[in-house]
Amino acid sequence: VGDFDKIWREHCEDEETLCEYAVAMKNLADNHWAKTCEGEGRIEWCCRLLQASGKIRLLDVGSCFNPFLKFEEFLTVGIDIVPAVESVYKCDFLNLQLQQPLQLAQDAIDAFLKQLKNPIDSLPGELFHVVVFSLLLSYFPSPYQRWICCKKAHELLVLNGLLLIITPDSSHQNRHAMMMKSWKIAIESLGFKRFKYSKFSHMHLMAFRKISLKTTSDLVSRNYPGMLYIPQDFNSIEDEEYSNPSCYVRSDIEDEQLAYGFTELPDAPYDSDSGESQTSSIPFYELEDPILLLS
Repeated sequence: VGDFDKIWREHCEDEETLCEYAVAMKNLADNHWAKTCEGEGRIEWCCRLLQASGKIRLLDVGSCFNPFLKFEEFLTVGIDIVPAVESVYKCDFLNLQLQQPLQLAQDAIDAFLKQLKNPIDSLPGELFHVVVFSLLLSYFPSPYQRWICCKKAHELLVLNGLLLIITPDSSHQNRHAMMMKSWKIAIESLGFKRFKYSKFSHMHLMAFRKISLKTTSDLVSRNYPGMLYIPQDFNSIEDEEYSNPSCYVRSDIEDEQLAYGFTELPDAPYDSDSGESQTSSIPFYELEDPILLLS
């Protein structure tokens, strides 16, 4: 067990490395993903979900280069620990302070967002219709930090607002089915309900709706934070240095995932929440209808 808060502080202070990472990510998005991910774009997936009769207030956490800014239907606030472009605000979301919700009309709230100061250290609650975590959660070194981020997203969303989560995974759909089930349970414990899930070639994409203003009171003792794990959480330096690939032994978690995957066979990829099978060439969707955010 490491001191993940200390690790995160030191990481945020290493601005030279972070700047190099931000530039590399922008180049990757501009020069690689745009050409090789046709039909499987994560930004396009988010946009297809969202329909509204008014401007959608969208918070893009870990924004890097502000990909949602070009869409007129969004009033976008992009934040990052080290922005790659000037339109993104500098903000450490993990340590963002939350304030009481604004008691203002919608146009006044829009005006407030357009006048935010850089860097952002605090934001009012219930401010956004959509919060996007695109390739964000796996960036953190511990499940508890991922859970804190999801909890903050819940507090920043209006009732019925949407949390969109994209996380990388190049494995086949059932390889990490147990992990995705675990994430669903943990995030729903915060007052969300998952209504859409897709698996692209290199990522999972999930949409959660905020269905309650409050979370349950007994979250930590039920170990919900620990359920937001990723496979890398179970690696150690010793494992990497001394492991013999020819004598690899599966972990208990991997055994569970393997067993869970076999429950899906011999049918095509299947989601246990909906009970519907899908062919492997088509991304799985729980709900096909676009979501009307505003009345």
